[in-house]
Order: sequence, then C-alpha cells, then structure tokens
Amino acid sequence: MRTTGSVFWRLATKNISSSSTARSITTCSISEIGKKRASGSPRPPTGTGSWPRKSGGIGWITCAYVILIARAVKRLHAAGLAHSDLSYKNVLVDPTGGNACIIDIDGLVVPGKFPPDVIGTPDFIAPEVVETAHLDKSDPNRHLPCIDTDRHALAVLIYMYLFLRHPLRGGKVHDPSDCQKDEDLSMGEKALYVEHPLDRANRIRREDLKPEEEFWSNTDDLPYTIAGPYLSKLFERAFMDGLHSPDKRPTADEWEQALVKTVDLIQPCQNTDCAQKWYVFDNTRSPKCPFCKTPFKGQLPILNLYSTRHGGKYLPDNHRLMVYTGQSLFPWHINRLIVPNERLTPEQKKRVGYFSFHKGKWLLVNERMNELLDASTKTAIRVGSAVELTDGLQVLLSREHGGRLAVVQLVGG
Repeated sequence: MRTTGSVFWRLATKNISSSSTARSITTCSISEIGKKRASGSPRPPTGTGSWPRKSGGIGWITCAYVILIARAVKRLHAAGLAHSDLSYKNVLVDPTGGNACIIDIDGLVVPGKFPPDVIGTPDFIAPEVVETAHLDKSDPNRHLPCIDTDRHALAVLIYMYLFLRHPLRGGKVHDPSDCQKDEDLSMGEKALYVEHPLDRANRIRREDLKPEEEFWSNTDDLPYTIAGPYLSKLFERAFMDGLHSPDKRPTADEWEQALVKTVDLIQPCQNTDCAQKWYVFDNTRSPKCPFCKTPFKGQLPILNLYSTRHGGKYLPDNHRLMVYTGQSLFPWHINRLIVPNERLTPEQKKRVGYFSFHKGKWLLVNERMNELLDASTKTAIRVGSAVELTDGLQVLLSREHGGRLAVVQLVGG
C-alpha cells in the first residue's frame, strides 16, 4: 500500500527552519537553470553545487519543501518584514527528505527602521529594482527590496523548483553588443515571461541549451499549465499581470494555499519506468502523464468537495482530491475550517480514512469518521467499514460546522 500521502503531510505541516548561519544540510544550487546562451548574451557566473534534474519536477516531495518555503515567507511578511534576498543561495533544500531552511535572515528589511543592505541575487531581483538600480538610493523613483520584491523572488523560486528553468531567461537578446545592458533589460525594463501566450519573443531556444537542459526547457511539451489549475493562475499573475505591476503579484499565503490544493491533485504515473513517478491531474476524462506520455488505464475516482455556509446549500469549495491506493483522508479534507499548516494539533494530523482498490472496486475505508454517511441512501458508514466509490456517489464526511460533502466522479476508461 502506498503511504506517500501520510509521509507528505507529516513533512508539509511542520515549521520550516530558519537561521542566519546554516548548519550541515543536503543542498543544491539551481544557478545554472535556464541561463541564456544566445550569441552575444552574457553567461552569468556559475554557482556552486549542482541541480539533480531527475529529482526535480512536480512531485509530492518537491511540493513538500516548496510549501515550507512559502509558509516561512508568509510568516515573515505577516510580521511586516521582508527578506530582501530570497534566492537559491539563501534557501537550502533537502530534495530527498522534503526539508527546507531559509538562511541569511540577519538582513531583514524593517520598513522605516532597517533599510535593505543588498538589492538581491541576480535571477531573483524584481524588474523594478533592476530597472532603477542606477538611481541614487535617496531618489524617490528608486525601487528597493520590500515585500513586493520578495513576492517576485518567491514566484521565481517556486517556478524553478517545479520546472527546473527560469521564467524570464529565454532567447530574446536586447543588446548583442553590450552584455551588461542586455542583462539589465532582460531582467528589468524589458523582462518578458518565457511562456507568455501572446508574446513568444522570449521563448527558450533549443539551440541555446545543454543536452541535459532540453527536457525541462521544452515549454511546448512541459508548459507551466502541467502544474494544475491553482498554480497556473498564480504563475500568470506573477509573470504576466504582476511582472511589471508589483501590487498584482500573488502573496506567499496564496502560494501556500495553491500548493496544498495542488498536492491533492497529484497522482502516481502507471509507468514504472517514468522518471518523475507523479503528475498533476489535468482535469480531462482521459488523463495522461505529461512527462512520459503514459495514459491512465482504468477508472480514476475524484472527490469533488463541497461545504455549506451558515447551514445552507452545499457549495463547491474549488477543491478536489485524487484517489489512488493508499491515498489518505485527513481532518482538513472533511472540514474546510481546518487548515493544513504548522498550527495543526496532534489530533488533527492523524489520518481519518484511506482509499484502496480491492477486487476491482475503489473503496473508502473509514478509520476515524464517526459521522460518515452515504448521503444518497442516508446509510451510516461505521468506523472500520468501507464504502464503494461509484460515479455520482455523495458522501457526507462530517456534520460539524464546516463539514464537507464529497461527490465522486469517475474518469478514464
């Protein structure tokens, strides 16, 4: 039986560690991902370490440490603080254990008290900061690191961890005769999303890539939309709407919520040789893995979650849960008022049920839900028993305030 769901949530509901001095931890640098190779364009300095490309991508372990990073930034911003230099140099991750650590926090920006000491690390500096870097610090038109610029850096980090490429480093060359000016324009005034649907001028060019970069840098085969509906919308806001309009950028809290909901859409690939092993459900009736192109065979259950507002009609929560053998059901799935974060009580971290494919049937096994009810037949589903998941089945998961109703949908052949 798969137990990745339980392992994932044990990692993702803890606190991220932060320190001004990092201790020993498995780290990796992504400073080489997506660097521009166009003729006459600069090759930024090579960072230390290496990025294990086969261990990246939209897997549950990657989402675990990305959630922790977003949560840490959310906590900083909630206190009115900005990191000012979020980058691969100051965010250390353990890609095998799903852990993360933010370092160099002695340079926090406190508005009106402690101004920024640095403008950031190339690749993560917000366009408005790059564009006005030539101005004097006292110039009112000068943009300095703040919470808005942190939001840009966080979006870049998340994009790079999931896709192993940079969202702004494409094939567009603005000044072939001046490398520094080209860099300033590419990352500043003329910054353009490499996957912008209406302007393909900055698309990543295959001829500029190293062989090991070709797979992940193919935005036609692996577009940002494979991250699912929740993250896709935030990438559009970060790199299209908010790239040159800081007030439109997603907050760290929005990233955390979208990542949590995306985890519930992740499903295992049926191809045992697939390098990625997992992928996000694509909301189609014939899902397939975007990495190895293996279609899903069989029937795939999805739970569409609904809840009431003030005891009235059940309304959609815009939240779905993919079902696979060993997938777990937790308190935050059965009650919308419970949020899966670092504030969960020990009791709220315990699994309340799980799913299993047994003798050709998909089953939901009730472990700890005292109010589980087949809403269609008004039949109670006792603890220790199971209910078969059939298309259209309505299951009341909890009668408490915020309790959810799950409607089963079967897709596939």
